[in-house]
Amino acid sequence: MTGDKKAVIIGAGIGGITTALFLAKNGWQVDIYEKNSSAGGRCGQIIRDGHRFDLGATMLMMPGIYREVFDLLEIPIFENRKITSLEDLYKIYFDNNEYLTFSKDESRMEAEHERIEPGSFSSSRRYVSAGYDIYKLGIEKLINRNFDSIFQMINFRNIGLLIKLKTYISNYGYVKRFFRNTHLRMAYTFQNIYVGQSPFNSPALFSMVPAAEITEGSWFPEGGMFRIVEILRDEALEKGVRIHYNKPVMRITTNKNKTDSIILEDGSEVSAGIIVANADLPYVYRKLLPGSIKSWKLDRLKYSASAICIHFGLDKQYPQLGHHSVFLSDDFKKGLDKIFKEKSISKRPSFYMHAPARTDPSAAPQGQESLSFIVGAGHLDKRFKQDWDLLEKRTRNAIIERLKHFGLTDIEEHIKFEICHTPADWENACNISRGSVFGSLAHNIMQMGYFRPHNQHNRYKNLYFVGGSTHPGNGIPNVLLSAKLVSERILNNNANLK
Repeated sequence: MTGDKKAVIIGAGIGGITTALFLAKNGWQVDIYEKNSSAGGRCGQIIRDGHRFDLGATMLMMPGIYREVFDLLEIPIFENRKITSLEDLYKIYFDNNEYLTFSKDESRMEAEHERIEPGSFSSSRRYVSAGYDIYKLGIEKLINRNFDSIFQMINFRNIGLLIKLKTYISNYGYVKRFFRNTHLRMAYTFQNIYVGQSPFNSPALFSMVPAAEITEGSWFPEGGMFRIVEILRDEALEKGVRIHYNKPVMRITTNKNKTDSIILEDGSEVSAGIIVANADLPYVYRKLLPGSIKSWKLDRLKYSASAICIHFGLDKQYPQLGHHSVFLSDDFKKGLDKIFKEKSISKRPSFYMHAPARTDPSAAPQGQESLSFIVGAGHLDKRFKQDWDLLEKRTRNAIIERLKHFGLTDIEEHIKFEICHTPADWENACNISRGSVFGSLAHNIMQMGYFRPHNQHNRYKNLYFVGGSTHPGNGIPNVLLSAKLVSERILNNNANLK
């Protein structure tokens, strides 16, 4: 290895660590500078009084992407790692005490669908089959590839592709073709919220999310999703990657058409031939590359939604809870309008609940629970009055009332402690623009593929980007692919280095 094959990565999130692994595997010396005291970024964890909570993602979805990336890194991800395929993906509860389980058990799914709407199970199978075809096509043509020219995306051959990917109709409009029942329509589109989108505005391309979930299943690593971070981190350290914690990067220095170094908070300067930013891309342009006109352009793009996340440490266990549960409000459309139009949160919000102790007893002390709740919320927006302290309390109380109605009548008296993160907290803790925790930039069709901010700076050719706000997008599977794609670009661009 020569001195030229040196890379500095800003941020030890999954994207940063995975990129470091790809480069180290190819003979590069890699140093990661992380602002916090541990790796993982939004895929971190909280441990308190014997309770463990995933900070962000709580389920391993799209395992095929994990296998692809980990196989390239020669890391056995599902072998001997205690990663469990769950029998039930999640159970969905509606306001009228109706419920629907997405499960491996097809006979159970059929019975529950038919109870809600006769004939709907066959419609479900058609919807999932079509959605999974979209998923496979989208991965191949749109997601798992680099774009070098607009004509690779916009050409006569791809007109048919855009039609096949259902980019011309909203996801909710599309699902109406399959189900008459409103609850079933909600059940197959609420997933959009957890990629920061509204199903009423996002393209039916996103029907691929529930389709991939149902087809490939939901998995859970013992130790929580932070276990994925630990596997990557430990492998990176073995390969010689150096991770420097509590080292916030304040600025990237430039000289003509390239970057020279990073400046740390303590004033020290670190030179590098290649810089990869795993920080939020709009934040990098706004704070680390001051004076960039691109920052102004990025500010005018569409930003995704955010979330209020609440964690309860309980001194009691509730065996009736499943590992993953979703509580959908009949005010579904109103709730989404609150999030996306008013940048707020509904008084009766829909929410997701994670109760991992029934799968992984190490998540809580014996006989107790570690519950996490994710509630969609508007991102930070100065045009609106946003009192996050008030919204946090209101959201917390709405969750408690819904759980009491569900049958956990004594839950409030068994809360040992609670932890909450609002969009303002996400912005401060993770440098996420507008606190958009699902990946700051939205996923409308004009912010995907070639139109999403590229993973290489158009002027500073040795500055690259990885993570949810560059191509291909947010969510751990996409971030893993982001690391693969940016690494391919770096290695191809620097193939002359020995």
